[in-house]
This record gives sequence, structure tokens and C-alpha cells, in this order.
Amino acid sequence: MSDASESPLAIALTALPGVGPGRAAQLERLGLRVIGDLFLHRPRRYEDRQRLASLADLEKGAPAQVTGEIVAHGVKRFARGRKSVYEFILDTGAGRLHCRWWNAPYLEDKFHTGDQMAVYGKVTSLRPPTIDHPDTETITSGEEGKDEASIHLNRIVPIYPLTEGLPQRWLRVLVWQALNRLGDKVGEPHPEIAIPDLPSRENAIRMLHFPEVMEDADIARQRLALDEFIELQLNIQGRRRKLESKARPIPCSGDNRLIKPFMANLGFQLTDAQNAVLREIRGDMIADTPMRRLLQGDVGSGKTVVAAATALMALESGYDVALMAPTEILAEQHFTNFKCWFEPLGIAVHLRTGARKTDADKEQNALELEGQNAAPETPCLTLGTHALIEDGFVAERLGLAIIDEQHKFGVGQREKLLRKGDYPHLLVMTATPIPRTLGLTLYGDLDISTIEQAPLGRGSVRTFARTPDRLPKVWQFIRDKIAEGRQAYIVYPRVEETDNSSLKAVTREFKRIQKELAPHQVGLLHGRLKSEAKEAVMSDFRENRIQALLATTVIEVGVDVPNATIMLIENAEQFGLAQLHQLRGRIGRGGDEAFCILVGETRTEEAKQRLKVMVETNDGFRIAEFDLAQRGPGELTGRDQSGEAPFRFGDLRTDARLVVQARQLVKEHLNQSE
Repeated sequence: MSDASESPLAIALTALPGVGPGRAAQLERLGLRVIGDLFLHRPRRYEDRQRLASLADLEKGAPAQVTGEIVAHGVKRFARGRKSVYEFILDTGAGRLHCRWWNAPYLEDKFHTGDQMAVYGKVTSLRPPTIDHPDTETITSGEEGKDEASIHLNRIVPIYPLTEGLPQRWLRVLVWQALNRLGDKVGEPHPEIAIPDLPSRENAIRMLHFPEVMEDADIARQRLALDEFIELQLNIQGRRRKLESKARPIPCSGDNRLIKPFMANLGFQLTDAQNAVLREIRGDMIADTPMRRLLQGDVGSGKTVVAAATALMALESGYDVALMAPTEILAEQHFTNFKCWFEPLGIAVHLRTGARKTDADKEQNALELEGQNAAPETPCLTLGTHALIEDGFVAERLGLAIIDEQHKFGVGQREKLLRKGDYPHLLVMTATPIPRTLGLTLYGDLDISTIEQAPLGRGSVRTFARTPDRLPKVWQFIRDKIAEGRQAYIVYPRVEETDNSSLKAVTREFKRIQKELAPHQVGLLHGRLKSEAKEAVMSDFRENRIQALLATTVIEVGVDVPNATIMLIENAEQFGLAQLHQLRGRIGRGGDEAFCILVGETRTEEAKQRLKVMVETNDGFRIAEFDLAQRGPGELTGRDQSGEAPFRFGDLRTDARLVVQARQLVKEHLNQSE
């Protein structure tokens, strides 16, 4: 945007009449410091005060606007003077309306018998007709009275978010006065980008606060939302073009000397979807600019094998590869898999986590101490957690960075890993399917590939929702399945119990479940265990020395035990849909039928709908779209983690058309600017 310091919109609100230190502090609590902030303070709703109601038209619980003359008023005190009610009686010409304010005796000095009044509020009683705490306006002659009436009455009136001590009417007048003084100073944030079929930004702001008809408010919101999406797209597309202009090519087409034996030794054929994605990736790896690709696929769709083949392209070309995972459990599982795949090919695989630095560090130190300057080392793969972005990790010839479960990392962490090399290729993966609008915004600087086909040999997963009173039957079902040789996950939302909480915790439930499932062995896994303990528990579970694993959501990503076919999630209503789907993805990874049992209270309609969707579908893309519609993008993406800018006016649940329009407008603008 243009430099705010040169704009009248950067004038402090204290420059407006009536905004002293006290009011300024109240406005500050709402995030309002300058004129521009005030103009973008979005009303939370609107009241249509254009129609006068007669007393005969009043409906209890419905808002109404009535005019008349005060014929009596006064304060009634009770409860030894500690409580009071102020009331005036309005004669409308066709009857009388009672207007009351509780514990506001000072109003007796504000109103007078004979005042002509207009009042607006919700009808609280019909016998006699009564409105409690109405919005009021004294009807006076003269220009000043007309101005006041035109702000609060006989129009569509904005209702703003407030803070303690800040009156709605005062803020409404402040916005009105600011628009009259400086509204014509509102310019276009990007005048070089023409906005078709929507009002100017100045008109949009006026329509936002004081619409002539209700439709004006939504038209204004759309224009201001489009501005937000344009700003975001300028950032996203500008970043991508900067990369394309600065980065040198890193040719990683490879020669297939490693990929061919890797594929031959897998023991299964890649799906058509996996092969299609690999063709897209190979095209990126030989292009003039580094790959920036997001690989999304539902749980169990085979993303890790695609990542392995991508890594081999870089390794064949003489470059190192780094793969970063969000948890030690997932990093260690990748380490086990990639060692099995790569070491027969002569590729060194290292692990680097906070608790476990690899032997590669020791080897590098030994080389430095001995002063050896041998020929360049064979390219290697380093797997790890956040430890890969610490100063201690060095990758001299980093050609490819892979980030698994990327939504668990922040944008800054992604950039730190990339800075380990000189603009290396980047592949980020997620098993949380991304709705289209999020793909165009949050990940708009990445090309997106989707694996929509599940590998052969996966077992079907059946999901059931049960109330807590059905738990005895659920436990019997789990005991029967374990007796057949299967294994189970049992998931709770907390590690430890907290005061006044009905949520179950793994540490509290552990002994009870040991008794419940005896003589079968039960293990305990949560994020507060030391790395060695986590690794030992997971090893025992993989080898079926433990038949039931009691865990928190630490198992949410990447854990792969094909013999585990049962998952019980208690307090299921506490989890988001994406998280429930991720957890469910831990079962059905072998060829046997699997069962996910969601136990929870469904007191709210939202909780009921969430569990219903889980029961009805295993389609992660459908689940993601439902989650976006129900809960919004903030919770889905973890806004603090993702770096996504909060939108005041844009709504990714409903504004797909505006997102696409913003993307196209910015693309055309940047093309013309080159």
C-alpha cells in the first residue's frame, strides 16, 4: 500500500473533537489509533430503523422504533436504595409506551416532561408496552437536531464492537464526523489495479458504516475483502517472482540409477496418481527455477514414497537432501523407513533431533580435526525435527528440502531450512487436505499436487459415534479384537487432569485401562516423555509386545503400525475434524478391516455435526471443506503457525470467487509491470 505516514488516514484519533485521553484509551483497546483504523472498524451488525411502529404492531422480543412525548418520568428505588429503575412514559398519540433503565438514576436529569422523543429497542413486555434500555433521540428543530437524527434514527444504523465504557452512540457519531471531515481522503490502495463491478474504496467505506439499503453493507464488505486478497496476492506472487529472478537452476533430473532399484525393491507398484505427481515433480526439478511444490494427499495415500523418489532425483544429481518432520516420533519412523530403502542403494541416512544428534556430526568433527581434505562426500539424506534449522546443522550441497506435515511449522521455519542451501528445491507435504480457497491464499506461492488415489491393500475403516454410557460394550469389543491378535490405539485429549475439568487424561486413565484390558499389555505415550521412553514404547507397539497404546494426539501424524486396527477416541467432541481424521488415519494401514470409535458428549449441534461427518465419510477433502465452513480458516490453519494474515472483511469460507479474482488481477498487473 502507499506510505501510511503520508496519508491523512494516519492522523491520530486524538485530533478529532471529543477524543481526549480517556476516550483514546478506550479506542486503543479496540485497536483503533488512527483515522484509517476507525474507517475499517467493521460493524458487527446493522439495525433497520427506517420504519416507525405503532403500539398495536409491537411484538414481544422484536425490535421497534416509536416516537412520542414524555408525559411522566422518575426513579423508583428499592432494596434499601441499592437498586433502582428509571422510567419515562411516552405518549404516542395512540397509547403509552414505558421505557426503563435499571440502576441508572442519573438519567432523571437527562430527560424532561414534554420532550419529543424517538426510541428504538427490543420490546420486553406488551402489558403494558415496555422497552428496556432503548436507544433514544430527542427530536428537536434546527440543523443540529436533524444531523443527530440522521445518524441514529430513520436509517439503517451500524452497531459496532465496543469496549467497557464506550457508548455505541458516541462511537457512531465519531465515525460520522470522521467520514465528513476525511472520507474524501480515502484513496485506492493500488490505483494501478482497476477493480471492476465494485464501488471505489471511498464509497465502500461510506457504505460499510451508513448503508442506504442492507445490500450496500455486503457490497462494501466484498470490495474491502477484495482489497485484502489483492494485498495478500501481491505478497505471494511477488515473492514467487523474486525467487524466479534471483535463484539459479539446480538441475536434479537424475539418471535413474537409484530410482530403478528403489522401485524394484519396494514390493508394490506405485498408483497412477503417485506416478502422475512424480512426473510433475521431475518437471520442476529440471526447470530454470527451484521447485516450490505442495504435495497433498489423504492419510495413507502414499506421499512418503513419492518424497523418497523425489529425494533420489536430487541424490542422483549429486545434491544432499534434508527432510524435516514436526515430531521426534515421526522423524524416527521416517529414519527407519528411509534407512531400509536407501542404505541398500549406498545412500547414507542420518537422523538429527533435539535429543539425538547423528553420527554425521562426529564424522564431520573427526575430519576437521584430522585436517583431511578428501574428495567431496557422497550425497546423503538427513532426517530430523526442528533441529535441522539450528545453527549446528550444515548442508554444503543442499539441493532439496522436504517438509512433512508442513502445517505444523511456521513460514519462518520453512525459510530457515531453505537458507541452509542456495535456493534449494522445496517439497512440502500434508495429509490434511486443503480447501481450494486456502490453497490459493495460505499456499498461493506453491504449486499444488494432489494424490487422490489410495494405494492398494489398505483396509477399510468403519467409524462409529457412541455416548459415554456405551463404553462397557466398547471395551468388550476392544478386548475381543485384541484377543484375535489385533492392536488398539486409545486416545485422550490431555496428559494430566486439570481442576474443574471433565476431560480425561492419559496419566490418570492408564491404571484403569490396564485393568480393563488385562491380561493384555498397555503402553503409555505422550509428549512429556523423554525421547528414549517414546522410542521404546513405539518399538514395543510395532513389535506387538504392547497390544494397546494409550496416547494423546502425539500419534496424530505419521505413526504406521499395520496391525493396529482399532482406535478409541474419548472426549471426541473436543477435537477438530481435521485432527480426528488424522488420528483415524493411524488405523487401516494394513489389509484388515479397521474400526474407529468416537466416544463423546454431543450437547451442541456443532459437536453433533462434526461426529456425524466423521461417521458418514472417510474422504479427507470433504471433511476439510466441512471444517472450513463450520469453524473458519483460523483454527484450521493455526494462523500463528502459518503466518496467514487475519482478514477483517474476507472470509475464506465464502469468498472463493473474490480470491480467484484477486489472484487474476494481480497476475495481470505483474505481467504488465515486467
